[in-house]
Amino acid sequence: MLAELRQKAQVTIPREIIVKLGLSEGDKLDIFEKDGSICIMPVVVYPKNTLNELREEIDGVKAKIASGEQPVFDSVDALFDKLEAE
Repeated sequence: MLAELRQKAQVTIPREIIVKLGLSEGDKLDIFEKDGSICIMPVVVYPKNTLNELREEIDGVKAKIASGEQPVFDSVDALFDKLEAE
């Protein structure tokens, strides 16, 4: 597929790619150069307060694991076995 560089350095991404990746207007794209190629990658941007809340939750779980308060499982199957037993 070919795309043309237009005025103001704009490029239209072919519709086939948009549909295949499930992209829509307003989605964020990371654009970077790598080894002479232009790469475009869809990304998800979360509000800073959401990331801060997630960090706090992760820190809390890490503290519970360190204190032995939070059980740790060797596999997802082991987790489900424990949940089904309760």
